[in-house]
Amino acid sequence: MAPDPGLVRLRISLRAVLGVALAVALAELLGLSLVASITAGLAALLALFTVGDPTVRRQAVTTALLPTVGFPVLALAALLHGAPLVRDAAWLLVIFAGVYARRWGPRGHALGIFAFMQFFVTQFLHALPAQLPELYAATGIALGAAATVRFVLWPIERRVPPPAVPAALAGTGLARATTRQAVQVAVASGAALVIGQFLSEERWYWAVGTVWWIFVNTSSRGETLVRGFRRVLGTVTGIAGGFLVAVPLGGGAPALTAVLVAVCVFGIFYTAAVSYSWMILAVTVMASLLYGLLGVLDGALLLLRVAETGVGAVCAGLAVTLVLPVRTHTTNDAWIQRALLCVRSATSASVRRLAGEQAADPTPHAAELEALLGRVRLSLAPLVHPLNPFRGRKQRARRVLGLLDEAAGEVRGLVSVAADPDAGHDARLAAACWRVEAAVEALTSRDGAAVEPDAHHRSESDVHAGAPALAHARGLARVLTELDAPLRTPPGAWVVRS
Repeated sequence: MAPDPGLVRLRISLRAVLGVALAVALAELLGLSLVASITAGLAALLALFTVGDPTVRRQAVTTALLPTVGFPVLALAALLHGAPLVRDAAWLLVIFAGVYARRWGPRGHALGIFAFMQFFVTQFLHALPAQLPELYAATGIALGAAATVRFVLWPIERRVPPPAVPAALAGTGLARATTRQAVQVAVASGAALVIGQFLSEERWYWAVGTVWWIFVNTSSRGETLVRGFRRVLGTVTGIAGGFLVAVPLGGGAPALTAVLVAVCVFGIFYTAAVSYSWMILAVTVMASLLYGLLGVLDGALLLLRVAETGVGAVCAGLAVTLVLPVRTHTTNDAWIQRALLCVRSATSASVRRLAGEQAADPTPHAAELEALLGRVRLSLAPLVHPLNPFRGRKQRARRVLGLLDEAAGEVRGLVSVAADPDAGHDARLAAACWRVEAAVEALTSRDGAAVEPDAHHRSESDVHAGAPALAHARGLARVLTELDAPLRTPPGAWVVRS
């Protein structure tokens, strides 16, 4: 039920179903085995899910690079199948490298995920070295099918690049968030691997998979803990769905199972951007259906999946808390400052456009602001979570989110007015813009003075006098003034007033 402007999520989800279906159909038409067909479907799903570059051209390059990491890892995992200790050590190295690669942006992120999942899929299917030629063929077919659907049949270009990591989170060495996270994931995966094998010598990899996916798209301790909770919640509800759907089928209805898997693929893509729990529910039901096709599904296996997921979540939570933790407050502050600087850029470009500077275009800044606000919401999610016991911090975070949403609304209005060739510009607008820039400077500077209250408030007379741009600029200055108190309050010092 979440908003879907332009039906982008719907189109991407339908495209994913088409790409996965095409990959599996081609594998079946070529007479490949069931294991190879499942490999093709999963490879196509990963290619469509993980590649997130901002332009179609960059997406095509990243997709073409997937085999360069996927094929060697696939061979490594299959060749080490009979040497558990060496296999485990190799996977931990792949895990560390996969997370470390995230520092190179969306391409490194996608290649790291694809490499990890090739190792995971090999464990999932118990693939042996003799099966490698067929698995290579299936993966190649899948990537070709995914590329055909994505770049030929149904190209959907993302016009807003994902926000880059703020400078405050970049750093060098162990000060860099991605390096710390690589160490955290490797430690958590090692612990999950040992405990998971104690629970099951055949399905231990679910604990490691849980650790990996909990850390994807998180950058702080709080984000990771919330993601772990949602992972367990989605798995438990997905297991209930598996009991209701997959167990009764038992792999005896391939056509119906294929339809249900397609529904799960749609659910994974449609909910990924708005609800991690719903996405994991769809993943868990899909895994149950695949186990049914392989003829190994029963109630005990589903319960083991819950136990392995719990082990992975606990290991991830302990690692992110005890091993080189990245404080939630540090991450929040970095993303909020990025959003505020983007507000200033959008305002400045709008005013210059209204003054007649045709080269000034505020639209890209407004689009970037929307993407940054999405990242701010993700970062603040631990503080506004219903289970957060600190009421003061929760109130402060909600106040910040509400004011940032107001600021985004004023920016959208200002950008809309700037696009009107008949819109006017006067000295009052320049003064209001100066106040916005001064307020942002004060909010983003560690030693800056407090933001002074605005003597001019947005009024209906501004709009009716033909100055909507002035109304938005003054409204933006007021919102930034109100942000001063919650942003300058130290963590935990917010007083709840009745």
